[in-house]
Amino acid sequence: MSKKTFTTGEVVQLATNPYVKSVSTKGITYTDEFKQFFITLNQQGRMPREIFETCGFDVQIIGMTRVKAAADRWRASYNEQGALGLQDTRGKHSGESLKRELTLAEKNAKLEAQIHLLQAENELLKKIRLAERGWNTSKTNPSLRYRLIRTVIEKYHLQRMVSVLCETAEVSKSGYYRYWSTSAIHRRTKKEQVDEEIGVYIRRAFQFKKRNKGARSIKMTLQGQFQIMWNLKRIRRIMKKYDIVCPHRRANPYKRMMKATHEHRTMPNLLQRNFKQGIPGKILLTDITYISYGQGKRAYLSTIKDSSTNEILAYHVSERMTMDLATNTLLHLQKNRKFKKSHDAFIHSDQGTHYTHPDFQKKVKRMGLGQSMSRRGNCWDNAPQESFFGHFKDETSLKSYATLDEVKREVKAYMTYYNHYRYQWNLKRMTPVQYRDHLPEAI
Repeated sequence: MSKKTFTTGEVVQLATNPYVKSVSTKGITYTDEFKQFFITLNQQGRMPREIFETCGFDVQIIGMTRVKAAADRWRASYNEQGALGLQDTRGKHSGESLKRELTLAEKNAKLEAQIHLLQAENELLKKIRLAERGWNTSKTNPSLRYRLIRTVIEKYHLQRMVSVLCETAEVSKSGYYRYWSTSAIHRRTKKEQVDEEIGVYIRRAFQFKKRNKGARSIKMTLQGQFQIMWNLKRIRRIMKKYDIVCPHRRANPYKRMMKATHEHRTMPNLLQRNFKQGIPGKILLTDITYISYGQGKRAYLSTIKDSSTNEILAYHVSERMTMDLATNTLLHLQKNRKFKKSHDAFIHSDQGTHYTHPDFQKKVKRMGLGQSMSRRGNCWDNAPQESFFGHFKDETSLKSYATLDEVKREVKAYMTYYNHYRYQWNLKRMTPVQYRDHLPEAI
């Protein structure tokens, strides 16, 4: 017998065939009419697969193993007992009529119950994942799973499905019935009343003198003002249960900035606005700008530009302004085979946190580059890079794009245009790539 099982969709499809008496995920029961029709056509030389397909069956769904087994079984029964051997006698006593076939409405009701069970299992697992997202393990709160099982059973009107759902939720059936026993419900109700009484006092202590407090302050206030001694675990449990949130001090942003200053290092201005030195691959300018697109969306573009040739050597687009934005641009520079580093080459930027970060500076050092920075708040020290961003925004129309992928494609197309086809007056009317080839190679 074939071990192939049917999905819910396949069961529904097979049940619509008039030659099917009943169908489940494990097997099919065909009508006596179809068996007799099969034997007649088979004796005429028709193959089993052809007969099944003629009667509207999808052999790929049923499986050839099941088709061949049915054909052999029906031929043997017909040879032994004739037409009587093709009749379905399961569940029939001697002298009784054939068992009544299920009506179409009954078949639909059975399939609907199976679909509801699958929906219930999926919904139960989904609710468990959402509800236990804040718990350490799935075993810490079995009562939560018992409540979810009861909710699913009531929603889909399931009967005799407790075992299946308990197995799905990985809890015991005895524990489920014990949780919903009368005595357990009475104990939980009594505990709930006690928690509500405790919650009243905790709220009073929490709001005492109109100054909100944490668990420790609440404990001391209860002891000093109400002469009540409760431990911190109980207080914290009640606060969490009734969503009594205590205020907490946030870190001082200015102190954080001062701390970052110790970790982040600025570099001297080696460039001194001497942008055109006539040596490709020596002075690399880098900066980051934002790109507005779509309906109020924003992306960020990081570029590295050769100051002598105006060629964009590397770029990176991201929807977030993280440290990876700058370091990924360096990785793209490394992958650029046409980039030839000159002697004493260095990269110049402003004093943004991306470029003062230790990770960026280590990456620059490993690439064998020096590092230079503009003076604080002086955009003229990196003027060619700022000029490129101005031309880029004037010559592109990014607001018409709705997705980040479209923006990336437009940026890529513009970079190709800028390097290879955009002629510049100050480059002897050449494109950046032409001007690079015109200059002496890097030493």
